[in-house]
Amino acid sequence: MHPQQPVLVTAAILEKEGKILLAQRPATDRLAGLWEFPGGKIEPHETPQDCLAREIEEELGIKVAVGELLAQTDYRYEHIYIRLLAYRVIYLSGQFCLHHHAAICWVFPPQLLQYPLAPADIPIAEKLISLGR
Repeated sequence: MHPQQPVLVTAAILEKEGKILLAQRPATDRLAGLWEFPGGKIEPHETPQDCLAREIEEELGIKVAVGELLAQTDYRYEHIYIRLLAYRVIYLSGQFCLHHHAAICWVFPPQLLQYPLAPADIPIAEKLISLGR
C-alpha cells in the first residue's frame, strides 16, 4: 500500500507589536475549539502564496503580502493527511472580520503553547518560540 499524498495547506504567521495571530476553529469544525495559524487548502490552480492571500482575505477580511516560508510540517489527522506550509505574512489593509473562526487573539511567542493548538500547528509554534519571535 502506498502512503497517501498529503493535502497541501497554508498557514499565516502574522506579527504585530511582537505578537503572533492565532485563530480559533469554530464549534462546527472537526477541530472545534483548537487554535491555529489561519490559512487553508491550496486549490489546484494556485501557488501556496496565492492560496494564503486568498484564504486570509476570505476568513479574516484583510489583505496580506506573503513572505518567506518559515516552516513545513506533515500531520496525519484521523480525517486528513496534511502538509502545512507556514509563511510569514505582512498586513496590508482591511478590518478584521471573522468569517470562519470563532475568535482571534494576539500572542507573544513564548505563550503560544499555552493555547490548545491544532496538532499540525504545534511544530510551527515551537519553531517560532525557538527563533524568539
